[in-house]
Amino acid sequence: MIALKKEVFSLLRREFQRIGLLFLLVLAIFKIAFFKENSLVLLRSVLSIFWIFVLPGYFIMFYWKEKLEFMERFVIGIALSAGITGIFSYYLGLIGLNIKYHAVLLPSVIIIAGFIILIKKAD
Repeated sequence: MIALKKEVFSLLRREFQRIGLLFLLVLAIFKIAFFKENSLVLLRSVLSIFWIFVLPGYFIMFYWKEKLEFMERFVIGIALSAGITGIFSYYLGLIGLNIKYHAVLLPSVIIIAGFIILIKKAD
């Protein structure tokens, strides 16, 4: 059981390196596209995009890591995360939760749920 968890964490480390490279690539593309903007503003924008759309989608799609390659999970995860975040944000607004908490709460809950599913699947 411990060996399985070590295997999962080594897989996560390798794939987070890939996500880090994609983050740097997107940051470079943003710097080229918005060359007059301050670098801190661009870094904050790319970080927010990755926090709200990329990481939750990546953890949701981690369930299908045997069936789909990294880039397939990455691209599908972005669209899936946008949909899930939008739907849950709508319903949290109907419940009465202030919108200023949605950007922190929703990605955190989705990432934690995806990580728990990943650990349970590894057992």
